[in-house]
Formats: sequence, structure tokens, C-alpha cells
Amino acid sequence: MRFSVAVSLNSLDLTYVGCQLMFKIIVIGVLVACCMPAAVESFHIPTPTVSIIRDAGSDGYFTTTKHITIEGVTNDHVTIAGKTIDIAIPTCIQTITPDANGYVPPGTCGAIWDYYPNFPAALVFACIFGILTMIHVWQAIANRKKFCWVIIMASIWETIAFSFRAISTRYQQNTAIYLIFQIFILLSPLWVNAFDYMVLSRMIYYFLKSHSLLSVPATAIATIFVTLDFVSFVIQLVGGSMAGPTASAEDQLKAIHIYMGGIGLQQFFIFVFAALSAAFQREMKRQEHVKGDDSLKMQNGWKRLLYTLYASLGLITIRITFRLIEFSRGSDVSNPLLTSEAFFYFLEALPMSLTILSFNITHPGTILIGPDSEMPSFFSTLKAWRHGRSGKQLLQDSDSPSSYIRE
Repeated sequence: MRFSVAVSLNSLDLTYVGCQLMFKIIVIGVLVACCMPAAVESFHIPTPTVSIIRDAGSDGYFTTTKHITIEGVTNDHVTIAGKTIDIAIPTCIQTITPDANGYVPPGTCGAIWDYYPNFPAALVFACIFGILTMIHVWQAIANRKKFCWVIIMASIWETIAFSFRAISTRYQQNTAIYLIFQIFILLSPLWVNAFDYMVLSRMIYYFLKSHSLLSVPATAIATIFVTLDFVSFVIQLVGGSMAGPTASAEDQLKAIHIYMGGIGLQQFFIFVFAALSAAFQREMKRQEHVKGDDSLKMQNGWKRLLYTLYASLGLITIRITFRLIEFSRGSDVSNPLLTSEAFFYFLEALPMSLTILSFNITHPGTILIGPDSEMPSFFSTLKAWRHGRSGKQLLQDSDSPSSYIRE
């Protein structure tokens, strides 16, 4: 009984103490709430007010203007005037019901394509590039040509591009799918260019006794042109990624100019490279008149491989010319290259498929055979130069397959 009473008294004491503590907390809270605004008034940051005005346009398009007003601040330390910021955001309200694939007429809200894209055509080219990819993989393994991974990448990127194009025909308002297709289709030819540069440099190293052309070592030629190709790649990537269908008209125009500058550089490098290829052809004809131990090598299909290289450069030039003309008028819907899908397949898809196919038919691995078919890497060349050997001595010593690390 005493224990129960003691427990009850202790409970009452704890309850009383708890009530006192709660009362003190409440009083302190009230005082803080009353005094805090006065204490921090000089540090008050006003909340911006936002008003939205929509200016109606045609075809369901609107310009949403956000007026953000920030009130001024004045206290003992600083005076900041108020400011209103206007942000114009292009938007639209879809007034046309899309069909089962998401299609709406070009120029209307939600339209990504300037025509109704053909699903079977995209699927056919995706299959074509997929088959060419598998053949190139098999040829690279069979001929033991590691550098052929570059043409394999070109074919893979084309396969990815047309696969996403086929998907986009079924989801015609999905900008992410469309952007993936656009980036891969715009950039994949650069892999073919890089492969062209690598093939010619290996032909120079393999067929010419000096392993150089115009006093420039074959390894340096490959490195220079592949580097230039990479610069063009970066410029086109920046432009292609900016030219999304949801970008504003101003940003799209800027992106088109950047991309056109990139492919213009690419074409300029191709012209310089074609002149270098012609110089190689002249040197080969001069060397053919000299009889020596390499006479059998000289007959080993160099003309066929060089003509394949010329064909590749020509087909890529057709594709670049198409893109330059297509983008020269911006996003004008009156441009037939933009509104007709046939131009895309005849001037983009067909040339690229023929380019990759041409190297299936005349594969470098069937012509560049033996130890000289693999060049020493450019860094190995620089390392050897650093050890005091001249360029001519280095190229003569590199006749031995075990002299340097091979690419």
C-alpha cells in the first residue's frame, strides 16, 4: 500500500514538473514569435511574385511570358531596388488529336516530324546495317585486323539510328527517341571518315618503301587526320544535341549553324585527304616501274582498295552535300528536303549503306597481309624519335615486326 502511494506521489511530481516545463517552452515560443520579426526585419528577403501572360498564336502555339517581380530591400546596411524579370517561354496547346502513332500535321503543336515517317523503310535499313555489322565483325576477326573496329562502330551507330527511327515512327511525339535517332544518324559518318584515314595510312606504310608520303610518316598522317576528324565530331555533336525538337527557334537556328560548320570542316578535311590519296596513287605508279623484292606486294590489289577508298569519300561527300543544302534554309517547311522522306533515304541512308558495304566487298584485311600491314603506333614512333633516331632510320628499322608495339 505504501509502495502504491509512493508511486502515485512520484507520478504526480513528474506530471507537475512536466507541466511547468511545457509552460516555459510555450512562453518562450510566444516571446520569440513576437520579437523575431522585429529582430530580423533588416534581413528579410521578399518572396518573388510571378505572373503569367499567354499570347495566343496560330496552330495552337503560345508565348508564355513569366513576369518575375522581386521587391526591393532597404535597411541600415544596403538599399536594393526592386526588379522585374520577363522570361518568354514558347509553348503550345494541342488542338488536334494525334493518331495511334502520335502523328499530327507538320507545324502544329506536338509535331516532331515534317512528314509521316515510314516504319517499314526504317526497319529495312536497320536490318541492312545490322547484317553489314555482323559481316564486318566476322571479317575483322578472320583477318585479324584490330583497327577495323572503327568501321564496325560506324555500322553499329547506323543500326542504332535506324532502329530508333523505326521506334519513333510509332511514338511520333516522344522527343527523347527522336533525339537519339538524330544524334546517331548525324555523327555515324565520322566513323567512316576515320576508317578511311586509317586505311590510307596503312596503305602508305605497307606499299611505299619509305613508309611515308610527301616526307610525312604514315603514323603521323593517321594521327593528324583522325584528330581533325575528332574535332569535327565534337562540333557536330554540340550542334546535333542542341537541335532538339523542343528547342526554341533561335536555339535551333544556332544549333544548325554549329552543325553546318562541323560538316563543312569535315568536307574540307575530305578534300585535303583526297588530294593526299591522289599523291599516294602517283607515288605508287612511279614505284611500280621499280622492280624489287616487293614486286609481288605491288600487285596485291592496291588499286582496288584505293578505288574503294575514293568511292567511300565520294559517297560521304554526297551525304554531306545533302545535309548542307537541307539545313541551309533552316526549318522552313517549304524546303522539299525537309518535307520529303525520299530524299533522306536516297541521299543519306543509301550512300552510307553503300559506303560500309564497299569495305565488306573490298576488305583491307584481304589486301594488307603480313607484318607490314600493321603500323607501329604514333606514340611508339615518338618514343623512338626521343631516343635519337631520325625519321628515316626509324622507318627503316620498323620493317621488323618485333621492333615496335603494333596497333
